[in-house]
Amino acid sequence: MNHFPQDRTRELATFLVGLSFDALPEEVVARAEELFLDWIGSALAGRGAPPVRILEDIAETMGPETGASEIVVSRRRSSPLFAALVNAASSHVVEQDDVHNSSVLHPGTVVFPAVLAVAQANGATGADLITATTAGYEAGVRIGEFLGRSHYRVFHATGTAGTLAAAVGVAQLLRVDVDTMLHALGNAGTQAAGLWEFLREGADSKQLHTAKAAADGLLSAYLASKGFSGAHQILTGAQGMAAGMSSDADATRLTDGLGQRWALTETSFKYHASCRHTHPAADALIRLMKKYELQHQHIAKVRAHVHQAAIDVLGSVNEPLSVHQAKFSMGFVLALMALRGRAGVCEFDDATLHDPDIRKWSRRVTMVYDPEIDAAYPKRWLGKVTVVLRDGRQIKMQIDAPKGDPDDPLSRAELEDKALRLAAYRSAATSDEMQEIIKLAWNLRNVRRLDSVFPSALQRVGKHF
Repeated sequence: MNHFPQDRTRELATFLVGLSFDALPEEVVARAEELFLDWIGSALAGRGAPPVRILEDIAETMGPETGASEIVVSRRRSSPLFAALVNAASSHVVEQDDVHNSSVLHPGTVVFPAVLAVAQANGATGADLITATTAGYEAGVRIGEFLGRSHYRVFHATGTAGTLAAAVGVAQLLRVDVDTMLHALGNAGTQAAGLWEFLREGADSKQLHTAKAAADGLLSAYLASKGFSGAHQILTGAQGMAAGMSSDADATRLTDGLGQRWALTETSFKYHASCRHTHPAADALIRLMKKYELQHQHIAKVRAHVHQAAIDVLGSVNEPLSVHQAKFSMGFVLALMALRGRAGVCEFDDATLHDPDIRKWSRRVTMVYDPEIDAAYPKRWLGKVTVVLRDGRQIKMQIDAPKGDPDDPLSRAELEDKALRLAAYRSAATSDEMQEIIKLAWNLRNVRRLDSVFPSALQRVGKHF
């Protein structure tokens, strides 16, 4: 049985409760604004996806007729709980929401929906939202790192650690004390769930993971604020999360560098619309093809050198049965890169899924375990491919970081372009509306009240921001 120092969770909770906007470094505030825009783009891109439509219907059937919180894809209003539920599902559909390397967590898709819903209900400022978001990212990333690589083999960390991340963000916004924050963590941890088995069948569970993480985290914080108690040692206790969900948990990760390293600035933007485990090899392949001026027909075979977690997650998808499952196929993603030159949101559709050329080329790709790649993971996601040409020659390419990583970041201009493309994907917002949202994001710290992510809608009804 694991034995951990029992004060680490309290130390983390104390730090999270004490966060204030004025104490946040400028780089953290600026990154929060960038991640906010990135999240909105991903949320809009999920409009009309079957899992999102179903959850919207559930929200309409079981939730209130109206409310203070905004469902981004439909612009309907609901309670914070149901708005968080739908927005979290929507922002995880096209696989372009942010990701943190060492925790293997998608923090934005669970933290922003929960915090935004409560901020709208409570009349919070943009600075309040940024502070709460920072707290949620800090908690989720540290808990994901704490649970370790063994956890990720079976559990989708965004569903598990993400539930606690959302709880912390909301609890911070509710201005709770340390003991109440611990209760919020306990309430969230006992609900934390998300299993990778869905991927074998192409089921819709991944969107349920994020939907429930955001909604259950929000519920956990509100319960705690009303006096509903949760286990203070939900992380490190004898029957807590580490005991049941990990064999390599490291409690030092919960408090490592508190106030010195910031999860927000370590978080990556996703450039390709596919599982992050495919990105390093995809970037290495496209760089190799450009360097040697190769066309797809020149290539006979591709070996993608990967870490073990990539094999664990992607290895079950050989012949994808759905567009979403194709995003978890290394062969399919590399085929898109080779034949189309990109694997963006518009490249993944039913026509591409059944394209015989893409299918045929994808079978040229194999994944091979690489000890060097695995040793660097999850702190660094190295990319390496070996390409066998039609004439028998072999050439290799290795990259140190995928595009969008903190070591190869997207500029604000690139983030704006990405958000515009995501919003246009299912016509969820016009270009003019997105320009307003971009201005809102870049001014988030100064927003007095964030009633809507669509400023023009507020202007039409006489509200101000």
